[in-house]
Amino acid sequence: MPTPTHTPSAATAHAEPAHTTHHLSAKKLTLHFLEMVVAMAVGMVALHPVWTLVLDAVGAPGLMHDPYTGALIMATNMTVAMSAWMKVRGHRWRPIVEMGAAMYLPFLVLFVPLALGLIGEGALMLWGHVLMLPAMAAAMLLRPHEYAHC
Repeated sequence: MPTPTHTPSAATAHAEPAHTTHHLSAKKLTLHFLEMVVAMAVGMVALHPVWTLVLDAVGAPGLMHDPYTGALIMATNMTVAMSAWMKVRGHRWRPIVEMGAAMYLPFLVLFVPLALGLIGEGALMLWGHVLMLPAMAAAMLLRPHEYAHC
């Protein structure tokens, strides 16, 4: 006589994978976040000399030292490397653009208090980088399914 098999109820079957998926998603989101931070750092280090050479060659080395263009160049360096890594990881262009916006938005917001003399260049760089982290997290939380496959 065959033994009866236990079939989980629909509520139990649905609840278990959701808990596991949520746990794995949080882990994957954290891993992706850390990968993006590493890619940003690589971009800053690797691309800074390229900008220096190009700006020297065109006679505009001062652009690197101007707080506005310097911040935008740094955000570009981070965005290029991060975008390349996201593309390698199989992301679509829309999330890549959103993550790139997270690199620029903090600096753009901070340009206002800088122009008004409320903050200095050091604060611009410090807070621009600090505010990138929650901006990146917000971009990821906007589309968590995008990062589930990472």
